[in-house]
Amino acid sequence: MTIDVHAGARPDAETVLLSAGLGGAAGYWAPQLAALTARYRVITYDQCGTGRARATQLPAGYAISDMADEVLEILDATSTKSCHFVGHALGGLAGIDLARRHPDRVRSLTVVNGWATADAHTRRCFEIRVALLKGAGPEAYVRAQPIFLYPATWLAANAERMVAEDAHALAGFQGSNNLLRRIEALLRFDATPHLDALRLPVLLSAARDDVLVPCCQSEALAKQLADATLDVAPYGGHGLNVTESASFNDLLLGFLDRRSRST
Repeated sequence: MTIDVHAGARPDAETVLLSAGLGGAAGYWAPQLAALTARYRVITYDQCGTGRARATQLPAGYAISDMADEVLEILDATSTKSCHFVGHALGGLAGIDLARRHPDRVRSLTVVNGWATADAHTRRCFEIRVALLKGAGPEAYVRAQPIFLYPATWLAANAERMVAEDAHALAGFQGSNNLLRRIEALLRFDATPHLDALRLPVLLSAARDDVLVPCCQSEALAKQLADATLDVAPYGGHGLNVTESASFNDLLLGFLDRRSRST
């Protein structure tokens, strides 16, 4: 892991920890940093086997619980007693597992386009992505990735940006072994038996046009959690915190501010 601590505007600011999805890189949260650091201390990190930590080879059987344990190590290493955890997709799964096993370390949980257990549609999408990776290689996988992340109209309007993102993603590719291990982990994950035990406030942010993780997954989560706030945006795709960053930031800050002692 590679950890970045962004000091908040106030010395007593509470901590928000941001955990990316399958890509695993801290840079995914760039659209949120300015808004969050104006009020909070923020921790971002490259997950094990990704980004600046991609030289680490993940073992067989690598699990979401391992990712949650890595977050626990980050909290200890940065002298963070507890945090507001914000996770996108796979990152949200790590947050669910962390909150279940270490409730004292998580003040609130935000899960963006996440799930309790992957449904048949999401599994189909990942099967296609794995087949692309194994059959056509990393370049084909990287070029297809935005189709699963962003709305078609947004992609059409940001064609040049996508060319640059493809080049960046390929240059920092985490490697087929690590990517496959991480996909296997998210497909094995099932939090359903444990959701009743989660008593912390949870924000579930989803997009109605997400082609990778249907918003009904977030709706199902909301019904099973004791203290859930559900927001389903009409547009934004799987990466709505990128495509609709202003509205997402407003939603997130509103949720965090209502649950923070320092604002």
